[in-house]
Amino acid sequence: MPDKTTTVAELRDALRRFVDERDWQQFHTPKNLAMSIAIETAELMEHFQWLSPAAARDLSEADLQNVREELADIFCYALSFANAMGIDVSDAVREKMIKNAVKYPADRVRGKLGV
Repeated sequence: MPDKTTTVAELRDALRRFVDERDWQQFHTPKNLAMSIAIETAELMEHFQWLSPAAARDLSEADLQNVREELADIFCYALSFANAMGIDVSDAVREKMIKNAVKYPADRVRGKLGV
């Protein structure tokens, strides 16, 4: 399922089927899913704790595979959260990008940190 040929809807449907086949809908409440996103994000952060910026960009194959799995966990929980809340992810991202473009105009913030 490469990015170039997979839609958000296909991923959401695959996750919905996975959850339904296991009767996990009862556990996939917004609170539980939000907490799971935070937990998996912390697990991703652990892989980079104490690394220099250069070392963080030059992970071993094994470490990169672990990072890929943590990122997948985060994304799966985020899409499951969208399913549980009825949020259209594409619309939400597009709307947020418009807000961010207004808040952070490229001509004023380009190359600046902490604006």
